[in-house]
Amino acid sequence: MQEQTKVNLLGLDRQGMEAFFTNMGEKAFRASQLLKWIHQFGVDDFDEMSNMSKALRERLKQVAEIRAPEVVLDQGSKDGTHKWVLRMDRGNNIETVFIPDGERGTLCVSSQVGCALACSFCSTAQQGFNRNLSAAEIVGQLRAAYQYFGTVHRDERRITNVVLMGMGEPLLNFDEVVAAMNIMMDDDSYGLSKRRVTLSTSGVVPAMDRLAEVTDVSLAVSLHAPDDALRDELVPLNKKYPIQELLAACKRYALAGNGKKKITFEYVMLDGVNDSPAQARQLAKILKGVPAKVNLIPFNPFPQSDYKRSSKAAITRFWEILMAAGITTVTRRTRGDDIDAACGQLVGKVTDKTKRTGRVSALEQKVVIPQGGLIGRMES
Repeated sequence: MQEQTKVNLLGLDRQGMEAFFTNMGEKAFRASQLLKWIHQFGVDDFDEMSNMSKALRERLKQVAEIRAPEVVLDQGSKDGTHKWVLRMDRGNNIETVFIPDGERGTLCVSSQVGCALACSFCSTAQQGFNRNLSAAEIVGQLRAAYQYFGTVHRDERRITNVVLMGMGEPLLNFDEVVAAMNIMMDDDSYGLSKRRVTLSTSGVVPAMDRLAEVTDVSLAVSLHAPDDALRDELVPLNKKYPIQELLAACKRYALAGNGKKKITFEYVMLDGVNDSPAQARQLAKILKGVPAKVNLIPFNPFPQSDYKRSSKAAITRFWEILMAAGITTVTRRTRGDDIDAACGQLVGKVTDKTKRTGRVSALEQKVVIPQGGLIGRMES
């Protein structure tokens, strides 16, 4: 007889956890107890859950488990940045990065093993794609970082923000990413506010619209070019969803929330490619009417890349033009590059299940957005 697969409770948000207990014939309030034990107290042994009966703990051991990804490397940078490598399966690894900045501590989380979008300036994209991460594997990265730093209490914790900007395209792993974000924002788990959770996308337009129906977490968009011809080269997904279609989706997302939230546009600065004053003016023009702020990101080199980082003078001039146009613009400081933890450098270890040409040509077909039911509902 085949052994029954146990449910990994680490990946269940409140709605999923309530359904789990209801199916067991238990009261739904048990969900709050389990969420606190797993995420606030970091407990993975049912015998330690003292506010549950011994009989219930024994039943849980039969049908459930709390299984997090294994941390196989943790590495600190001279600037305070910290990187963890987590083992997945079949020789795959992913990377998670913590970036301190004064009282703000941001954890950069991965959503896929590798990435299929083939952006030419990104080291992760050169590794290929293997699979989506489960909600347990996504939130497990946050749990591992909290276990490293200690408390999850608001007045003591070091992790104040989470960004889904690590390996992968989050919106191509929609349901698992939404479930993981639900857990991150649940008051019985990590209690992060929705303004402190940011999802970064290359512009999967149908999924952006679907996301607006279930949450209004902060949204960042990897733009990187002011015109379609150049963006087609840098971000091949642009061939399916060109800039004007993408910007229209950004406006819809902003309006679906409280109407006051700005979309963050990420723009990696590539020497002689996208950093001219004329391109800055063109960027300001296309963003007119969009509730936008821009992050200018100095390019971080990686092996086999032909791109170079824009000069400080070019970045400063680009910044000046955007600011003069009334667009809030920030130049991101490069952090963690001595441990390959800077933006665009995350590579992990990926057993590629695709061919690069296959990945690119697939983008010219319809991108399929999963329509399965969401695991949970967003808690505001």
